[in-house]
Amino acid sequence: MSRIYQAGALNTTALVVPDLYVQIAQPQTLALSGVGWGVMGVVGTASWGPVNMPVPVGGMGDYLQSFGAKQSLVTDAGLAVDIALMQGASSFRVVRVTDGTDEAASATLEGVTVTAVHTGSSGNGIVVTASAANQGWALTVAHPVLGASYYAGASWTALAAAVAADSGALVALSVPATVPAVAVGTVTLAGGADGGVPSSAAFLGSDATARTGMYALRGQGCSVAVLHGLSDSTTWTTQAAFGLGEGVYMVACGPAGDTLADAVAVKAAAGLDSCAVKLMFGDWIWWNDDTNGLMLVSPQGFAAGKLAALSPEQSSLNKQLYGVVGSQKAGLTGGTGSYSSADLAVLFQAGIDVICNPAPGGAYWAVRCGHNSSGSVTIQGDTYTRLTNYLATSLAGGMGAYVGSVINDTLFGDIRATLLGFLSSLVSQGILGVQGGALPYAVVCDSTNNPQARTALGYVQADIQVRYQGINEKFIVNLQGGTSVTVTTSMSGGSV
Repeated sequence: MSRIYQAGALNTTALVVPDLYVQIAQPQTLALSGVGWGVMGVVGTASWGPVNMPVPVGGMGDYLQSFGAKQSLVTDAGLAVDIALMQGASSFRVVRVTDGTDEAASATLEGVTVTAVHTGSSGNGIVVTASAANQGWALTVAHPVLGASYYAGASWTALAAAVAADSGALVALSVPATVPAVAVGTVTLAGGADGGVPSSAAFLGSDATARTGMYALRGQGCSVAVLHGLSDSTTWTTQAAFGLGEGVYMVACGPAGDTLADAVAVKAAAGLDSCAVKLMFGDWIWWNDDTNGLMLVSPQGFAAGKLAALSPEQSSLNKQLYGVVGSQKAGLTGGTGSYSSADLAVLFQAGIDVICNPAPGGAYWAVRCGHNSSGSVTIQGDTYTRLTNYLATSLAGGMGAYVGSVINDTLFGDIRATLLGFLSSLVSQGILGVQGGALPYAVVCDSTNNPQARTALGYVQADIQVRYQGINEKFIVNLQGGTSVTVTTSMSGGSV
């Protein structure tokens, strides 16, 4: 009788019995898709939520449910999310950090201790109500921002079990050994505290098994990230190392009210010279927050939010920013404190960017340079960091399927086809561009770079070259005018 096999499961060179053998081959996929590239990582403080755990957030509604109301602190993660949303960012991974003095709100209801599942001041608004229900009791846990939950049970033990089974519960119940009878009652939790401002070490965190702080963003697919409101220069090179290893563009900043001379000196002393960090000058931004009113905030959220909203081949240079009321240099009116060309030259030559008004395109707020902190002219643009990380992350996420394959010309051809198809799609999307009719990429994966001596040891190598598109930073328009000028027109020159 006929036999059916999955392709590769049958040794077709050692068949003995005459029969029909059907092999099912899975569809061959030689396509490589680019990774999602709009995720912004935020490490900061909050009034609620898990500590040192990355939480996906898609908007302020998600943020408020997960982390409570925004704090009136420059380190607040909600401020960064809100600011970045206004610049067009739409996907976040938020990590809450604390100084360790934060406290969970609690209360006692009929002898049962009710404790908020997270620390922070938002827990003080949780109201817990016990009421009679059909054939038992109902427990209502409600908060105006965090939401509400309902549980049913015949006793405190049953109610506690129902609460414990809910992964989204706002509270936990501690029932004493002598279980009291359930009675009608209401209590509001109190005593929750946010703690003080975390140290720089808390923001950076640990890369141990239980990752904390910045390191909790590992593997979260972030293209850009901020340690919000942290201006400690001693952390900059650590942020650079993380960004290089994880493929994340870190946006750091100097302290509020910084001076040009101090900014340049501090950056040099810190030893920061890396394409993985974009360093913003300490000219902080006035922001009219819908919760806390007018606030002076770090420029990180504006720059990072704009970068997260842009395609990876784009620079932050001259892209209009929204929600800016003013800056420390310009004041709230934004009228008198503009930067001179000499001022900007000092910052840009030192690898420091700044948000200011006007921009080259007009009287609006924008990132003024579009550079990272590297001193090398070949890698100092936003585009280099972002597009390199995008390509590397896409390759890392899709080419691993070829590991374990038999090495032969078919494998080489499949690898080339996958890579060339991916790079071709980037051209069609405008991420890469053709200049002078020449393709901006080349792929080599054959016997020329994979000699038998290497393949015999299990090595396969693909060499890829990609030419990025430049960014128009210095636009020169030559004008010749006067009554003595002779004008020659031609159709090819575009004159009429």
